[in-house]
Amino acid sequence: MALSSSSSSVSGNEFDHLFKILLIGDSGVGKSSLLLRFTADTFDDLSPTIGVDFKLKLMTLEGKRLKLTIWDTAGQERFRTLTSSYYRGAQGVILVYDVTRRDTFTNLQDVWLKEVELYSTNQDCVKLLVGNKVDRDSERAVSQHEGIAFARKYGCLFLESSAKTRINVQQCFEELVRKILETPSLVAEAKSVKKNILRPGNEPPPPENAGSCAC
Repeated sequence: MALSSSSSSVSGNEFDHLFKILLIGDSGVGKSSLLLRFTADTFDDLSPTIGVDFKLKLMTLEGKRLKLTIWDTAGQERFRTLTSSYYRGAQGVILVYDVTRRDTFTNLQDVWLKEVELYSTNQDCVKLLVGNKVDRDSERAVSQHEGIAFARKYGCLFLESSAKTRINVQQCFEELVRKILETPSLVAEAKSVKKNILRPGNEPPPPENAGSCAC
């Protein structure tokens, strides 16, 4: 079934599951652009994220009304201690690299997967590997075959995308959320989190320097 945004019919507390998703990867790979394309269907050349950005996305998938809290983390090393806490409680992690920059691919193994292992509190957290900027295929430095091999080795889903041209942006989040829905432990945790948050006064505010968009 196709994933569909339905902010008009799913609003406020009218949702079945609340999922936390984290976008990680080196600075400049297009994490913020992927998030902007997914939540607002726009594209812009964005400045590097400072600390952590935060957006909401409301949708329905397989008959379930879903509320996603999507955290866009800074890729610069100086923000690592700030963003480490945001791994906690995430049901899904999207690891993004730039297909035209090999260093952003090798850093997934050398840096980012190690952070997931160190800070993630969900053993069954779903990981999705995304090779972004395929609109610049003539400048490609990482082959699709290498991405597939990496994903198989580390148990990740895999897609290539372009935030600029919309290629596979919707599918990235669709595949991730679908896999989360297929993982009983993650759904059970999401239900528990939702129950706590819906108690009056319990909904946590977004962090400093975070924006939000219920698109």
